[in-house]
Amino acid sequence: MKNEFQVYSLIDKKKNGKKLTSQEINWFIKNYTENKIPDYQMSAMLMAMFIKGMDLSETSALTDAMLHSGERLIFPERNIIDKHSTGGIGDKASFILAPIASAAGVKVPMMAGRGLGHTGGTIDKIEAIAGFQTTLSLKEFAKKLHKEKIVLIGQTPEIAPADKLIYALRDVTATIDSIPLITASIMSKKLAEGANGMVFDIKTGTGAFMRTTKDARNLGKSLITTARRFKKKAVALITDMNQPLGREVGHSNEIVESIETLKGRGPEDLTNLSLELAAHMIHLAGVETTFLKARKKAELMLKSGKALEEFKKLILSQGGDVRVVEDYTLLPMALEKTIVRAKKSGFIEMFDNSLIGLLLIELGGGRKSKSDIIDHGVGFSFHQKIGDFVKKGEPIVTIIHHAHQNQIAQFVKERFLKDVIKTTTKKIKHPKIIIDKLS
Repeated sequence: MKNEFQVYSLIDKKKNGKKLTSQEINWFIKNYTENKIPDYQMSAMLMAMFIKGMDLSETSALTDAMLHSGERLIFPERNIIDKHSTGGIGDKASFILAPIASAAGVKVPMMAGRGLGHTGGTIDKIEAIAGFQTTLSLKEFAKKLHKEKIVLIGQTPEIAPADKLIYALRDVTATIDSIPLITASIMSKKLAEGANGMVFDIKTGTGAFMRTTKDARNLGKSLITTARRFKKKAVALITDMNQPLGREVGHSNEIVESIETLKGRGPEDLTNLSLELAAHMIHLAGVETTFLKARKKAELMLKSGKALEEFKKLILSQGGDVRVVEDYTLLPMALEKTIVRAKKSGFIEMFDNSLIGLLLIELGGGRKSKSDIIDHGVGFSFHQKIGDFVKKGEPIVTIIHHAHQNQIAQFVKERFLKDVIKTTTKKIKHPKIIIDKLS
């Protein structure tokens, strides 16, 4: 490619707070993806972007460059809608909302990720089901979407390869929590998979990357604005991540909780959030003309058992053992339990949610390095939520672990009592799961 620009000059331009043109951004990303720009110069550019920021047109240009670094699926159907969560602790809503939306007539192309930092990964969780295949080619992905209406895979090599390369650098250069960079990363993948509408679940709180509601709103606005610049429909919900979503944190136990929710027996917060997100997908897809009708449709799909049938269909379609829906013993599950009991009576005031995720990693339910193998059998079961009153000696959390992990389990128990759980004598309100909606 002709050297229209100089790498040094573009880094220096951004370092000094000047706006990059779409041509400059595209040239830089293309040359980096083709190994013509070394990692150290890309790292310098990312830090300049992080510190000096990027406006909406720069964010769209970066999204466009990353999108066109690989292949792109384009579907004419209006009803192809995806959902994206920014990640959290116990977030298994995708396994519930996607079957609900699919049962209602929405085509759902789920391209999900693995665990990142303290947060769990959708792909890691679904792989607790024996035989479930998440590695499909883009061609197979498109074929299954048309035939089954619902498909769940990891990021393929064809989709936004620039994002994969850049993300690896962001992870080691402290440039993760940049709203423009997050926006471009998310949107390049969502646009490449062919979704014609997106519902975003932007988490905020102690277990989220966006710790403040202000930052979560800003990210939501950035995602919606970028989606509209690409002529896509979008809605963003700002949701609470100051405590685990639902009551289970792990892999196998989260799959069980998801199935129980599809059977109408799930916890209130997880059920309500899943219904709300699914209803927005149904509305964006044009299946129902108003959100109120879409919400009623979502409730009907859950209550009637049609959503559960869609989940079974998803498992069968991708080679998984569908018997797990009725026999949870087919999932890998650790057999030892260590109970964390309240040291004194009081109201649950807060959980350090990010620390919960890190303690799960200590048990083997997450990765310390890329090569680590996930232990699907370990996890936590929460008996109390923020605002609940607990008496001294009552269980708050059960640690699920293996017999050889007794010493680690005791360490985790001590951290829960010392650093994770805070109680107070003052009455605490139960927090709302949905804080705001942007559309």
